[in-house]
Amino acid sequence: MSNPSIWFVTGSQHLYGPEALKQVAENAGIVAAALQQSAHIPVDVVARPVVTDPEAARAVVLQANADPMCIGVVLWMHTFSPAKMWIGGLTKLTKPVLHLHTQFNEKLPWSTIDMDFMNLNQAAHGDREAGHLHTRIGLRRKVVAGHWGHESVQKRIGSWARVALAWADWQGAKFARFGDNMRFVAVTEGDKVSAEATFGFSVNGYGIGDLVAVVDGVSDSDVSALIDEYEVLYDLAPELSKSGARHEALRYVARQEAGIKAFLDQGGFKGFTTTFEDLHGLDQLPGLACQRLMAAGYGFGAEGDWKTAALLRAFKTMEAGLEPATSFMEDYTYDLTEGGETVLGAHMLEICPTIAATKPRLEIHPLGIGGKSDPVRLVFDSKTGKATNTTLVDLGHRFRFIVNDVDAVDVPAMPHLPVARALWKVQPSFQDGVEAWIYGGGAHHTVYSYNVTSEQVRDFADIAGVECLVIDASTNLNSFRDAAKWNEAVYRG
Repeated sequence: MSNPSIWFVTGSQHLYGPEALKQVAENAGIVAAALQQSAHIPVDVVARPVVTDPEAARAVVLQANADPMCIGVVLWMHTFSPAKMWIGGLTKLTKPVLHLHTQFNEKLPWSTIDMDFMNLNQAAHGDREAGHLHTRIGLRRKVVAGHWGHESVQKRIGSWARVALAWADWQGAKFARFGDNMRFVAVTEGDKVSAEATFGFSVNGYGIGDLVAVVDGVSDSDVSALIDEYEVLYDLAPELSKSGARHEALRYVARQEAGIKAFLDQGGFKGFTTTFEDLHGLDQLPGLACQRLMAAGYGFGAEGDWKTAALLRAFKTMEAGLEPATSFMEDYTYDLTEGGETVLGAHMLEICPTIAATKPRLEIHPLGIGGKSDPVRLVFDSKTGKATNTTLVDLGHRFRFIVNDVDAVDVPAMPHLPVARALWKVQPSFQDGVEAWIYGGGAHHTVYSYNVTSEQVRDFADIAGVECLVIDASTNLNSFRDAAKWNEAVYRG
C-alpha cells in the first residue's frame, strides 16, 4: 500500500456547546498528531472531524470503508457520547477497530478541578458507554487503556496497527500453488472457498509446466547478477564457486529463483507453495529460491501448504520496518532429556535466512527424496530469544489459529545435518505445551517469528472472527482443553 493510515475518530455531543466542542476537536488533533509522530506506530494517523450525531457517525464509517488506504479506525470518546448515535455507523464498519480508552490530561488538576473540567474530560464513562454498545452489537475490536502519551500505550497501538496492516494486505491477495499438497496428508488440505470468504485471500493451482517455461526463459545475465549477490551475502561452499565443480547447480537454482519471482510478480501473487512430489521439468527441488523469496517478503508453504503460505505473508507484513526474523517452520524432532526438553525445528530445505544468527552458508547436498539432482540450500543456525510458533488449521467447519510462545536456545553443532535449523523450549513446559498443541489440532507446519507476538496473533484472529488458542507461560492444560470445547459452541456459528 502506498500510504496506509489509521483514522482517529473522536466522539462527543452537542450538549456541551460550541466552545467545548472546539476544545474537544483541538485536543483530539493533538492526540492524533502525537500518535502520528510516534516511532512505535508504523502507519499514518489521520484525525477525522469530531462525531456528534448519528449522521456524522454513519458518514465517517462509510468514508473509512471506501478509502483503500484506511486500514483501521481508532475510536475515542473525549466526552460522553451517547452510544445509540453510533449504531447506524458501527454496524456498517468493515475495517478493524481499536477502542482507545484514554483522556486528554494525564494528571488531574486537584486544586482547580470544577464541573466544566469534569464535563469536558469524561472519557472515564464516555468510553464505558461506547464499550457497552460495542459488546452489545458484537463489534470485534481491540481495547487499549492508558494515557495516549505513554510509550507503553503507543507500542500497543503500533502493534495493533501492524496487525491491521496485515489484514489489509490479505484482502484480495492471491497465492499460487505449484502442484497439489503432499499425498495423503490431512493438515495441508483445506477449504479454499471458505478461506477466501473468511480471510479475503484466494488460492489457485498452476501447472508446474507453466512455471518451468518461465524458469527456462530466465536470461543468463539475470542468473549472473544473482550469483554476484550470493557471493556477497553468503559463504559459498568451494564446489559452488565460479571455478567449482558444482557451479552449474548454483546457476540453475538462481534461474529457479528468478523464474519463480517473475511468475509471482507477473500474476500479482503474494506467496506460493511447492511440493517435492510434483517436480516434472525442474532439475532441483526449489530450496534456495524458496528461502530467498521468503526473505523478500513472499509467503511460502512446503508440500502444498497454502494456509501456512498465507500466514507467513501476514507475519512478514506485520514485521515490516523491523529487522525481519520470521520463517516457515516444521517441528521436526525432539531432545527429550528429562527437564531440558527441546524441539529441533527444520525442514528439508526451506527455512528463511532472516532468522539466522550468523552469515548463512550456501551448500549443496543430496536430498534423498524427490528423485532430482542435489539441491542447493542455505545452512545456518537460528537466533536465540523469545519467539512464537503459529499455525492456521481448517477443522472442516471452521478455522482455528494456535500460537505457542517459545524460547529459542543455542543450537548445538550438527556437522552432519546440512539444513537450516532452530532449537527452542516450549512454554509453559514441554509436556503441557506439546499436549495442548496436539489437543488443539495444531499442524506440524508453522510460522516461526521473533517479531510477531501471541497478542498480535490473537488480535489478527479477532479481526477475522476466528478462534485463537494461545499456549504460553500461564497455560493450564485442563483449562486449555475446556476452552477448546467451549469454543466449539461459540465459533461453530
